[in-house]
Amino acid sequence: MIDQIQNVGSLSKVTGLDSIATDAISSTTTSVGATPGSSTGVSFASVLGDMANSTVHNIKQAEVASFEGMTGKADTREVVDAVLAAEQSLQTAIALRDKIVSAYLEITKMQI
Repeated sequence: MIDQIQNVGSLSKVTGLDSIATDAISSTTTSVGATPGSSTGVSFASVLGDMANSTVHNIKQAEVASFEGMTGKADTREVVDAVLAAEQSLQTAIALRDKIVSAYLEITKMQI
């Protein structure tokens, strides 16, 4: 299932959440002389792809940390930190999915 999620996020390369947020913020600002509606930055699909890749990366890191903890190569704190980061990423992805589905359902209810 992780591989299927990774295929969804294959729209762009893996980056950290900070750079995603920075790219998203910079893409929403318009430069002087830019026409409204013109593409001036990162696309919505690439931001979602980056977030999906980041989530998959965090989950894989947590899995590796768990195996290292079982073999004694990592201490408990490192394992807990990795698992909590993966859990937070997964909860964020689920909340985002729920919002997208909700918005889609609202759009389908609109009258033409």
